[in-house]
Amino acid sequence: MKKSKLFAVIGGIGVAVLSIFLISADHIDAPAVQGTTADITDFYAFQGENSGNLVFAANVQGLLAPGEPTEQAKFDETVLIEINIDNNNDLKEDLVIQAIRRGDSMYFFGPTAPATQGLVSTIATSTRRSVKISTTDDVQIAEKDGMKFFAGPREDPFFFDFNQYNAILAGDAPGFENPGTDTFAGSNVLSVVVEVPKSMLPGGVAGVNPFAPNTPIYNVWVEAKRKQ
Repeated sequence: MKKSKLFAVIGGIGVAVLSIFLISADHIDAPAVQGTTADITDFYAFQGENSGNLVFAANVQGLLAPGEPTEQAKFDETVLIEINIDNNNDLKEDLVIQAIRRGDSMYFFGPTAPATQGLVSTIATSTRRSVKISTTDDVQIAEKDGMKFFAGPREDPFFFDFNQYNAILAGDAPGFENPGTDTFAGSNVLSVVVEVPKSMLPGGVAGVNPFAPNTPIYNVWVEAKRKQ
């Protein structure tokens, strides 16, 4: 199997995923990469409209203002976005889905077993699929081998009242208001989305979640890794 140059992790975010739905986010929480092309804002994992599929969505380069900032934002060709999937609950990736930009397209690799587990990765080129990177005026979705792919700008879907959060931490507010103020409303992100048939993923582990003991569970997280 051919491999590319090494990529080392510079930022990451984790989330435990039931076969149904769970999300986590990391807005402006990583000073070392905040504002860079490797800054992860959110990671979402959920069951697709087709219940036989799972959808993984990783967002980077948050807080892009509409208009020129969004139109000029680009995925970094030196940053690998890697979705890690642990299906036996040992908290180590058993499969990876990798995405990296080349020219005007985003190339996807996997799901496949990683060459090594941990902070350093190589691109597994045994499988390769691609989609043209969308613009605000030209949305592209590719379908191949039962999978779907998208890469491009999207409005930030994460709802969070950041000012109220700071007020709570400072002791100036007892809790969040309902519905509160969406701090990120109107801002954009660059999104990488891949929809995968569950049949491509080995079964998860049942008995882990006490609220749904019969539901197989995966641990899933995303990392941004820069070429070394």
